[in-house]
Amino acid sequence: MTTLVTPTGRYLGRWASGSPEWHAARQHRIGGSDVAAIIGLSKWQSKYSLWCEKAGLIEPDPQNDQQSRGHFLEPGVAAWFAHEHPEFEVVEAGTYVHADPDRDWQLTNPDRFLLQDGRVVGGLEIKTDADGRGWGTSGTAEIPFHYLTQVRWYLDVTGLPWWKVAVVIGRGFDFREYHILPDEADAEWMRRQAEEFLLSIAWDEMPPVDGHKATVKAIRKRHPDIDNELIYDITDEQAARWLPALAEEKAAAAEAKSAKARAEKARAELLDAMGLAGRARFGLDNVARRQAKGGGTPFLVVESDLPTPELQGVAA
Repeated sequence: MTTLVTPTGRYLGRWASGSPEWHAARQHRIGGSDVAAIIGLSKWQSKYSLWCEKAGLIEPDPQNDQQSRGHFLEPGVAAWFAHEHPEFEVVEAGTYVHADPDRDWQLTNPDRFLLQDGRVVGGLEIKTDADGRGWGTSGTAEIPFHYLTQVRWYLDVTGLPWWKVAVVIGRGFDFREYHILPDEADAEWMRRQAEEFLLSIAWDEMPPVDGHKATVKAIRKRHPDIDNELIYDITDEQAARWLPALAEEKAAAAEAKSAKARAEKARAELLDAMGLAGRARFGLDNVARRQAKGGGTPFLVVESDLPTPELQGVAA
């Protein structure tokens, strides 16, 4: 296949996502999804967990169900976009880095390139999303920030003038597309953050621990064994930071459990008191309703906006 040329991108090769070759190309470089983690916008990766992967302390996770879903649906969404835009030839891309040797560490794995007369004129990123949160009006640049970061990185690496994002949302298969332009100020800032991140690996300066789920998972992977003879003594300063937060969490969990038990009892008592009534109200405000599905027995539905009565003189 002929190598596709972009203004500032240099083609490395084409490998299956998650393959050893794919990981090797990314090991000492920064890709679009990496940038989102570095600047704290990724839902799936933290700066700490990415650092541990790039430093070789832990192995990357295999694809999760959401990533697998996107992988299998990608060709269909690409075909849908191609149907909507016969003016473009939609082709697979491969792995590219910036052509400047001093910026060889900037990497991108575009989903597709868009061609006209055999020339690459833009890029296409393909997404699927279960609920559509963060996606704005089709035709705009209103996409979730972690995806915007990824696409702006692709634009910076390849030098292309624009990028399309095609997404299918929810069970209704709502197809939307977005148009993203470069932003040099954003690109310069992202490059600085990425370069500092790579330098921190070279200097062995691990990022601070945060509460991101990926950070906790990375810590667990770094220390898979347990030595029951080894004891860690917490310092006074650490105790002042950690113990109140842990105690607060325990107290909140206990209160939540107690509140749930009280609510379940109140639901049962209200349902029993309603008898055959379809609705319950307090004054003029609706509180709950009884409803059934498919001929089943009625169950209680509590209104989302409950009144807050003054219960003076009333036994609670």
